[in-house]
This record gives sequence, structure tokens and C-alpha cells, in this order.
Amino acid sequence: MNFGRSIRINKCGFVILGVLLIGALYYLWTGGTSSSASYAFSKNPNEINLRKLLIGSIQAAQHGGFEVVAVSKSRELHEQSKGKTREGANNPVTDADYRSNCVMKNGLLRIFPKLKLISEEDDQQERCADVQLFDLDPTVLHETASVPDERINIEDVAVWIDPLDATQEFTERLHEYVTTMVCVTVKGVPTIGIIHNPFTMKTTWAWRDRALSEALVNVKHEADVKHPTIIVSRSHAGAVKEQSKQIFGENAQVITAGGAGFKVLQVIQNNATAYLHTTHIKKWDICAGDAILAAIGGKMTDLHNDHIDYLDGQPLNPNGLLATALATTHEAYIKRIMESPFLKH
Repeated sequence: MNFGRSIRINKCGFVILGVLLIGALYYLWTGGTSSSASYAFSKNPNEINLRKLLIGSIQAAQHGGFEVVAVSKSRELHEQSKGKTREGANNPVTDADYRSNCVMKNGLLRIFPKLKLISEEDDQQERCADVQLFDLDPTVLHETASVPDERINIEDVAVWIDPLDATQEFTERLHEYVTTMVCVTVKGVPTIGIIHNPFTMKTTWAWRDRALSEALVNVKHEADVKHPTIIVSRSHAGAVKEQSKQIFGENAQVITAGGAGFKVLQVIQNNATAYLHTTHIKKWDICAGDAILAAIGGKMTDLHNDHIDYLDGQPLNPNGLLATALATTHEAYIKRIMESPFLKH
């Protein structure tokens, strides 16, 4: 045995060692983890990866929900009023709205700095000093989800955020109605929708023509235009009940609920055949539901049967809405609505 034999390392070995050394130094420099911003980074800074935006949007809704639950448990809502709705109902806002908005909006902007965001609430940084933002975590997608990488021009993308839908019900501790919602529009078309209930921890999401959350995969709907079950807002239920009977007949069942997100979910889950709203409504309340319904073959329009315009960035949809889980049901119902006297007023 010759212990004096020299060890030779060829040029390839030196290259490999150099790469490993650089990798080790980078690992130490970054603290052993890669940032969400680098995870979301595209070679073209003017592009955005919709798969990663889907993941981030799901997390935004869920982490916003954590803040909603935390404020509820503290019982320090710090409720204020933003005034009255056109129907005369109180329009409250709480710390939960602000804190959820902070984590949802700032969390997405930290990962996607050039993203256009439209949110119901303004920043209230003094209320958000201690909220925890999030890093992208692909495990929020269920194991059987087949979600493609798809990059598009970031200028074509806008994200609508509702940090707490059904605030009035939240103050009344009617938590089943409460949701946090995110909607991604592409050239004004609702494309990705997320509706999350923070108190049940159930998240429903869809990417139009691409992927569905696990709960939506096997959902089936059957047309039933003869026995309408119409879900309407509890905040002005009297007027809508009367209008629903006028449109659909005395045999129509009318149920009331809080929260636009909750009402869309009831349509998806076959607990109602349609969601009807006869006055103005804000687009951050309905965009996520619009995207999810379109992804499963449903439809949402205003009461003139026009698609709701999200491209203009204006928050108000003045012409009400009809939402169904089947396009054929929508066609039958919208025909009755457009022929009814109340729409002509």
C-alpha cells in the first residue's frame, strides 16, 4: 500500500467544488430559505405566473381569515360605521376588516410587487403592525390538483380583495356567513376565485378552464326551473322576497342569508337554484363567486343579462345580479326577470 501516492483532482472536479461552495455560501447568506419573491420571480419581470398567484391568493384568503378569527376571539372588534347602504342598512367596519386587509394585500404585494390590487378597505397600518405575512406554500393545493404553470403579462392582471364579507353578520357572531375572498381577473375576466370561511376553515377555489378545489371536482347540478329556490340578502329581504314571488310565482321558495360569498356557495352546494340581488353591489363582493361559477359551468350576470365589467376598475355594479350553477337555469331565470314589471321601473 502506497500512502505517499498523490490525489489528483481534474478540472471538472474543481468546477463541481466551486459550484458547491457557491451554493453553500448562498444558503448561509439567505438563512437557509428562499424568499417568496424569488419563488414567484419570472425571467421576465413584466410577467406573472398564474399558478403561483393562485397559491398566493389561497394563502391570502386563509391568512386573512386567521386575523378575522383572532379579532373575534378577542371580542375587541372596535366596530365603526361607514354609513348606511342604499337600502338603509348599517355598513359596519371592524378591526377584523382592517387586519385581514393588511395581511391579504401586503402579503400578495410582498410576493408580487407589480400586482394591481383593488380592496374593499383602505390601509390602516396602525392596526396592522403585528400581523404576520406569508410565504408561498404549494401544499395549499390538494394532492390530486393538476395545476399548470402559466405566465402572462402582469399588466393584464388585477386582483380584487374582500378581506371580510358579511361584516354585519360578523358583529352579530353569525359566523357561518363570514368569508374572505380573492378574485384574479385577466383582461377583466374573472379567472381565479377563492372563497374561504375562516370559522370552518373550508376553502373553495377555482381557476377557470384549468383546475378546481377538491370540493368542486365531483359537484353535480341538475336544471330545475319549475321549483326555484332563490337565495337573497337578509339585509333587505322584504323587498326581494316580494320581487321573487312576482318573478318566479307563489311557489318559489325564498331563503335569506348574509354575505355574497356565502350565497354563491349555497348555489354551488345545491341549497339554492339561484342567487338574486336586485340593487347595486360592490364587485369585490361578487368577483370570486363569478369566477368559480364560470369554472363549473354556471353563470353570473347583472339583471340586464350583461356580464359584469371588472376591467374598468370601478367598484360598483349598479344593476344587481343573478347567479346560477347552470347556464341553462340562468337562461330560464333571466328571461323571467327581464319580462317582469319591476325591472322596467
